[in-house]
Amino acid sequence: MAKNDYVLFDKNTQAFIYNMQTNAVQRMLDFDYASGRKTPSVAAMINPTGSDGFQKFFFGLKEVLVPVYKSMKHAAAKHPNVDVMINFASFRSAASSTEEAFAIPQIHTVVIIAEGVPERRMRELTAKAKKLNKIIIGPATVGGIVAGQFKIGNTGGTIENIMDSKLHRPGSVGFVSKSGGLSNEAYNIVAQNTDGLYEGIAIGGDRFPGSTLLDHLLRFEKNPEIKMLVCLGEVGGSDEYTIVEALKKKQITKPLVMWVTGTCSKAFKTEVQFGHAGAKAGSEAETADAKNAALKAAGAVVPNSFDDYGEKIAQVYKSLVKKKVITPKPEPTPVKVPMDYTTAVKAGLVRRPANFISTISDDRGEELKYGCLEISDVFKRDLGIGGVLSILWFKKLLPKYATKFIEMTIMVTADHGPAVSGAHNTIVAARAGKDLISSLVSGMLTIGPRFGGAIDGAAQLFSEAYDAGRTPQQFVDDMKAKGANIQGIGHRVKSVHNPDMRVQIIKEYAKKQFKSTPLLDYALEVEKITTSKKDNLILNVDGCIGICFADLLRSEFSKEEADMYIKLGALNGLFVLGRSIGLIGHFLDQKRLKQGLYRHPWDDIAYMVDMKE
Repeated sequence: MAKNDYVLFDKNTQAFIYNMQTNAVQRMLDFDYASGRKTPSVAAMINPTGSDGFQKFFFGLKEVLVPVYKSMKHAAAKHPNVDVMINFASFRSAASSTEEAFAIPQIHTVVIIAEGVPERRMRELTAKAKKLNKIIIGPATVGGIVAGQFKIGNTGGTIENIMDSKLHRPGSVGFVSKSGGLSNEAYNIVAQNTDGLYEGIAIGGDRFPGSTLLDHLLRFEKNPEIKMLVCLGEVGGSDEYTIVEALKKKQITKPLVMWVTGTCSKAFKTEVQFGHAGAKAGSEAETADAKNAALKAAGAVVPNSFDDYGEKIAQVYKSLVKKKVITPKPEPTPVKVPMDYTTAVKAGLVRRPANFISTISDDRGEELKYGCLEISDVFKRDLGIGGVLSILWFKKLLPKYATKFIEMTIMVTADHGPAVSGAHNTIVAARAGKDLISSLVSGMLTIGPRFGGAIDGAAQLFSEAYDAGRTPQQFVDDMKAKGANIQGIGHRVKSVHNPDMRVQIIKEYAKKQFKSTPLLDYALEVEKITTSKKDNLILNVDGCIGICFADLLRSEFSKEEADMYIKLGALNGLFVLGRSIGLIGHFLDQKRLKQGLYRHPWDDIAYMVDMKE
């Protein structure tokens, strides 16, 4: 059914929202639900800098998908019933996007929210709108509302304010003002003194709004559902005098309660602008007192001050009820709009068990915390990678010698050369065109007892033997009887006569800096036995790291805690962390070599390799 020319919005109106104003959209949908609308008032959103897609919102308890379009024309083609565009563009692009909407025949009403749209451009837009028989509300407006039927953006405030002001169901009052803030206040005044608002519009506070106070009062005059008119004017400009003329010519016959704000301007010795660009009197006629006097003379009901504005509204309303022009309707049972979960949590109204528990870091406050330390303190204290790792892995800031050892282990495990299985897999994946993460994972998945995993295994094996009181010889004999290799012992290339420098560095540091090294001492005795049989059965780098770290943990934690971390795989984590550095290096090296775009001096050391494992 076609709308009458005095109706801009009704319960079937749907709008496009220009720009991703998700909060405004959700408020509109909450209003729809509270008003009993069957379909959401937002048909789609226009995101000119994005791409087509969907955005999730709540409509009551259920979630709905609102389409998002990059093109307004595309949106119009998909939603031919939409005749309103609510324009949240900035003041720089509000005019051009409004003209774009004008070019779409189905768009009848454009609401421009932005403040400060260039005045020349607004005058051009207003002239164009009249020529095309289109309506502009704004700029510098919060919008408007038809109670119980359609709400523009953030008009009326929160859903609680909507319900308190009875905007979820229609009343008998048509209201218009320049100010959006005063509109919200006036809606509440109207609700307290009448059966409520039918329609309210804030035309906007800029000097040249797209529609005037009189434009909307004349619409209200034609609307049989509206029985009385309420208006707020402002100091400055001459719009209110057009209303005076309309009253004199009987173009407005319904009772009009009107007040022009800014009567205090006479107390100032110089001109004062009251908030809006247009709220500044340039002559005596533009003052609030002059306008109020003219309105009163023309037949409007004008209060003595804003303080008795509500009283005058109530008097007019009661007289219309007495004359049976208005028949008060029973108050409908309000629909309760569900509260958003995040809002309810902040208000302390709900509780929900957490999905996970984390005790090592916290990003809920103003600053990220590692343990009890704020991230700024981590850098002020120069904790380094070792310090950060000790906090995040072991929930304790370990002494300097320990954090230094952690960094040493990362350095010595960073790479074992390109021939081992992890590096080989990474290289193959990189040369096959895989991305960094895929190539890295393909290498990391080879970590196990034969490639890196011996760190945990060696620590656990030697710790258990030492704690059981077995001598090094008994330990070696037991492992031989089981037919099992001793994890952490043995190397393919290195031997007693060709020692691994990494093992030397770690042993020397541990002996010099650790509080005690009982497990390392035990392992070195085992090494003496194994190398007496074969000179390459030495304590290798994985075993040395694992055993030394077990000594470190036992020095800083209880034996139970130290054993727990070993069983959890924390020591092998050192290898994973260190080795990822080398594997990423192999990935980048292969990508660079494959591209062949430039030569690096280090390319002279390149060599062909075969797998060792």
